[in-house]
Amino acid sequence: MRSPFFVGRRRALIALGALPFARLAAAADIEEKRTGGPYVPTPQIVVDEMLRMGKVGADDFVIDLGSGDGIIVLTAAQKHKARGFGVDIDPELVKLSNGEAKKRGIADRAAFHVMDVHKADISKATVVTLYLLPGMMIDLRPKILGELQPGTRVVSHDYSFGDWQPDDQLTWDVPEKEKVNGVGRATVYLWIIPAKVAGRWRLNLVAPAPGQYELTLKQSFQNLEGVATGGGAKGVRLSHSLLRGADITFALPAGADHHLFKGKVEGDTMAGGVQLAGGKGVVRWNALRTQA
Repeated sequence: MRSPFFVGRRRALIALGALPFARLAAAADIEEKRTGGPYVPTPQIVVDEMLRMGKVGADDFVIDLGSGDGIIVLTAAQKHKARGFGVDIDPELVKLSNGEAKKRGIADRAAFHVMDVHKADISKATVVTLYLLPGMMIDLRPKILGELQPGTRVVSHDYSFGDWQPDDQLTWDVPEKEKVNGVGRATVYLWIIPAKVAGRWRLNLVAPAPGQYELTLKQSFQNLEGVATGGGAKGVRLSHSLLRGADITFALPAGADHHLFKGKVEGDTMAGGVQLAGGKGVVRWNALRTQA
């Protein structure tokens, strides 16, 4: 739900309409970044798809930025037994959402607060949901990437984060009875917050196949590339690179084959198993970041 203002919206639109076109466009842009856009309810079918794509379950904490009528958090709590809260700058919508949580008997798991989305503490979320216009999405991107833990799922209705490509997305035709304002198609995007892996790393293979590499990794969101030296490799590029949350995969050439590394990132360390070239078995590996 594109939440942030409903009460007073008519007055705001009347005021904007009195401005010259250039000032109207600038004022509208400012208002979008401040509020995320006018309140538009999210169809239940879209809410259900967002929660399905986000794999919301009983162990999750869901935070909805721009929660409007609260339907996403309410559904997560009622249908999936999750906990969470929504934030919105419209007091009337927040009051409505908290009242509905009490009515459904889930106020212990679903709460709503009057708050600017930029000021919300989202660090404890395992799933973040949004239905905000493009300007606000881009504006919130640094907060999303900076405050959420690797592996957190971020799900958005209709609008994306610009050049941060989603890990998954689905577009479908909305049934006639579920349409809002005549809109018949919906898109849901999913991002998995990637671990921060850019920098230089010292990688060690554990016995019985000891060895050491120096890795230089470059990262653009979940996209990863790098170069390795050592172990007979001289500035070779990694292949099969994949970063999904804290899970990392990459390969190093070994003759006509490659060593395939899989592991997990925890801050400035990584560890996992490597499938040795030629089917020679799996050994453990670990790595320490030496320079960010």
